[in-house]
Amino acid sequence: MTEEELKALDKEVKKLKRIASEWASQLHDLVEDKLPGGYLELPGISQSTFDACKAWADANARLSAAQKEG
Repeated sequence: MTEEELKALDKEVKKLKRIASEWASQLHDLVEDKLPGGYLELPGISQSTFDACKAWADANARLSAAQKEG
């Protein structure tokens, strides 16, 4: 992997981490402020948070593997 590709992947990992953190914040706010009344929002926000965290974890694993190769 070239240096440019590594930088691009690192940038992607940081972006995905920010997105995951934003979803986690929404989930936290739901738990803190809207439950039990907002329980119907739980499945959607939980799934989106999970998906965002998974996307970050996958990209982070690719970055770690690429850094070990180099």
